[in-house]
Amino acid sequence: MATNKLVVLGSINADHILNLEQFPRPGETVIGKNYTVAFGGKGANQAVAAGRSGANIDFVACVGEDDIGQRIRKQLAADNIGVGSVEASPGTTTGVALIFVNRDGENVIAIDPGANAALTPDYLARYEKKIIDASVLLMQLESPLETVIAAAKLAKLHQTQVILNPAPARELPDPLLALVDTITPNETEAERLTGVAINDDASAARAAQILHGKGIPTVLITLGSRGVWLSRQGHGKLIPGFKVDAVDTIAAGDTFNGALVTALLEGEDMDKAVRFAHAAAAIAVTRSGAQPSIPWRKEIDAFLQGLD
Repeated sequence: MATNKLVVLGSINADHILNLEQFPRPGETVIGKNYTVAFGGKGANQAVAAGRSGANIDFVACVGEDDIGQRIRKQLAADNIGVGSVEASPGTTTGVALIFVNRDGENVIAIDPGANAALTPDYLARYEKKIIDASVLLMQLESPLETVIAAAKLAKLHQTQVILNPAPARELPDPLLALVDTITPNETEAERLTGVAINDDASAARAAQILHGKGIPTVLITLGSRGVWLSRQGHGKLIPGFKVDAVDTIAAGDTFNGALVTALLEGEDMDKAVRFAHAAAAIAVTRSGAQPSIPWRKEIDAFLQGLD
């Protein structure tokens, strides 16, 4: 298990999930089924993936002053996550995500940030020692951008590795990208950052080169069922994923990121870490929901052993 410290900074949401045959068009009403409420948020999902994978982890985040926020903190602690830096923000409600999942396992998501907006640079300042003492800082983009930038600057100043999952997709300032050691966009996010539409290995390589040019040494572009385009210092290759029957892809990317960082903290080389993360994500997509789908370490190890 990992002994090096991981800090995840990010969002917490209550996910309201509805399964549909197909997504509605504008003005259309469709009938869904299997409505559920589950805990999610990209930050929390990635923290849970790391915690269940065996990482030594603290989480910096906010919940609302509501019952669901209290229940989420208890669940995070049960997932082996340090929650001393997860506070209830006064006068707020916990973030909410409304999620539609179609018959192919694809999803569309809308978010009300709620208490996630309280994850400000001032809030971060109370827990800066956690980042200073950590080996790796993992972040996403459901938190205020100024906080992401402040955390990245702090990490860089104290030789803490910065891994950024640039999701949801948005443009980012070059000074932030220059602080990132490893970036993990999917095709949509990579296109938003580089202007390159990714539809094959050659276009993935072009996008990776642009990100290298912004100062990022390691680029992993996740390509869904195809796997990951890994580029380090300009040298790229495809690392295929595992073929499974997908039920729900909601937490696939988050599971990949949390498991990847855990394996790296344990000293695995990048290829083995990606394989471990692929296995975790492959298990997750065979299950419904965000955090309920994320596997524990023993399940990932068993999956990989079954392939050998």
